[in-house]
Amino acid sequence: MSGLQQLADATASFTGLAEEHEDFRESVRSFVEHVSPETQVRRLMEDERGYDPLVWRQMAEQLGLQGLALPERFGGSGATFLELGVVLEEMGRAVMCAPFFSTVVLAANALLHSGDEQAKDDFLPGIAAGETIATVALTERSGSWWGEDVEARAAVEDGIWRLTGVKSFVLDGHVADLLLVFARTGASLSLFAVFGEAAGVTRKPLPTMDQTRRQAVLEFDRSPARLIGPEGGAGPVLERVLDLAAAGLAAEQVGGAQRCLEMAVEYAKVRSQFGRLIGSFQAIKHKCADMLMAVETARSAAHYAMYAAGEDLPELPVIASLAKAYCSEAYTMVAGENVHVHGGIGFTWEHPAHLYVKRAMSSALLFGDPDRHRARYADGVGL
Repeated sequence: MSGLQQLADATASFTGLAEEHEDFRESVRSFVEHVSPETQVRRLMEDERGYDPLVWRQMAEQLGLQGLALPERFGGSGATFLELGVVLEEMGRAVMCAPFFSTVVLAANALLHSGDEQAKDDFLPGIAAGETIATVALTERSGSWWGEDVEARAAVEDGIWRLTGVKSFVLDGHVADLLLVFARTGASLSLFAVFGEAAGVTRKPLPTMDQTRRQAVLEFDRSPARLIGPEGGAGPVLERVLDLAAAGLAAEQVGGAQRCLEMAVEYAKVRSQFGRLIGSFQAIKHKCADMLMAVETARSAAHYAMYAAGEDLPELPVIASLAKAYCSEAYTMVAGENVHVHGGIGFTWEHPAHLYVKRAMSSALLFGDPDRHRARYADGVGL
């Protein structure tokens, strides 16, 4: 059976989100809208931490979001990636400023799939309780998200693993309590845990276009590290984490695109030119129709990727790449068209449209750009 036929057969088993997922969405949306209005987003963009510790605690205490998709033995709720995707979609809709993606999607899954039971017991309960902010440090100066380009190294010195190298574009690296670092041990890739305040660790916030999602440069100078999982066994872990990250980001992108569509339609209904509402102009109608089509098709792709991740389908790598490529371009298009519908006001700092444009453009490059994921998808289905 061809790769395309296998993918088609797998897709046929997914019928969309269930009613309970939509009920859960309403609860999450109510919380996010309360704690992350536009005024809060703008305030946190100017804050050196980039997030509100009080809101971070509320996320854990009121809704248990940090532990939503973690097993109950670690203090989680035992939900799947499908439920987690709903949360990401709603956070993307509000361009919420929080170290949620880095902690819950990247770091928690790196630990879950590491095969290191002691590390899971040591670190996952803190993540589930909202006590630990964590992230994954992979990319370096090249900006590559692929393991073959890692140059950071770790070696044993006097019985202690020590890590040396520079990591760039690390999500929330400036505030993370726990850093999960991919580094070379000989010719192979290994995973290490390094505490954010460990000796030899220097953290510098990285100026970026999108200040709603903070990044940092991390320098390690013989920093003490703990090996997670077997030495040289981090390659499969990295592939799994990147697949889940691509699926999760696709869901977040759909949330942002949906909000852009809503803003455009709302504005077209109230803005008048030449004595008519601009929503009555054919050009605006066509723009909004194209935006709607992009959002709905992106939603279908993202929801199926969430399902594939939650069900641990073997087709996840190609499905995640398909969703990441499509949702990246859909979000970028819809965010740009939202500005066009708003006209001059959409280009101003005071209007929220630019927040979504910047998030869309930066998200398109996270975990590989659309071209890289299309190539990966083609390889995966044998094209």
